[in-house]
Amino acid sequence: MLFATRLNSFASRPELYWPAGSGKPGTRQLMARAATVEGLSGVDLNYPDHLGSGPPGEVAKQAADLGLALNGFAMRYYGDPAYKAGAFTNPDPMVRRRAIDLTKRGLDALAQCGGNLMTVWLGQDGFDHAFAADYGQLWALEIAGLAEVAAHNPQIAVSIEYKPDEPRAHALLADIGTTLLAIREIGLPNIGVTLDFAHVLYAGEQPACSAALVARHCRLLGVHLNDGYGKRDDGLMVGAVHTVQTIELLRQIRRDGYEGAIYFDTFPDISGLDPVAECSANIATVRGMLTVVDRLEADNRLPEVLNRQDAVAGQRIIQEALLGPSRAPP
Repeated sequence: MLFATRLNSFASRPELYWPAGSGKPGTRQLMARAATVEGLSGVDLNYPDHLGSGPPGEVAKQAADLGLALNGFAMRYYGDPAYKAGAFTNPDPMVRRRAIDLTKRGLDALAQCGGNLMTVWLGQDGFDHAFAADYGQLWALEIAGLAEVAAHNPQIAVSIEYKPDEPRAHALLADIGTTLLAIREIGLPNIGVTLDFAHVLYAGEQPACSAALVARHCRLLGVHLNDGYGKRDDGLMVGAVHTVQTIELLRQIRRDGYEGAIYFDTFPDISGLDPVAECSANIATVRGMLTVVDRLEADNRLPEVLNRQDAVAGQRIIQEALLGPSRAPP
């Protein structure tokens, strides 16, 4: 699998890479540091944050010169304070138009960079209080905004990254069910889903189950691996808490034919970890997990165990794949 990463992670522990007094690193500096990670294939760029004022294709060329592919763009709407009350669902039609037009410009810039994946996280679209919004109107605005964006360039895949909350108390696209319902209502073939492992956990979902639902109803366009304790978006290293669930997800997406990158959406900058070491650890972890997936796929017992929903036997098989065959004491 190809591995991509969150670029802003590489601003963590700047003293390990840049001389003192170098100032805040820019996009090219962050990409240069990311390129030192062995096995890293590509990066995502936040739009408009990472593009700067030059031609959009320039940043993609810089990435290529460093040996990194452009995995895609991720839209960011926090640049305008008005978006705190919503982007596509803002009560002010002028603000809604700005958000939609910003996204279209992002799609145009992505096309100029030769990319074809735009990840959209609409965390500002939601509500905080009862009696604060007309829920039907919110939904209609969200669907209309996403449909307009997806229709802007049918050659670019638009991927919805859902999340239960933050910054709003209740996000409108909060879980796999509402996200698939929105995609079905939009009805365009270039729109799909990005599963973020930590988001899925604190939506109360089993990641592999959510992936299976996506494969049944639309397209899985992105997989963001990280980990957490299921209460918020912790952004921990892959497998730090939910090793078995991560392996199950990897097995599921492989069986469903996922061909995109594994993107590490982790936050080494929160606790001051070395981002190069942290990303290297994530790659090593996923490679090890894929080896476990290979063992599981070669185990002829597993399909029959899953068919009869035998949880005890299933646990024996996964623990044996992880830890080796158990041996009774003499």
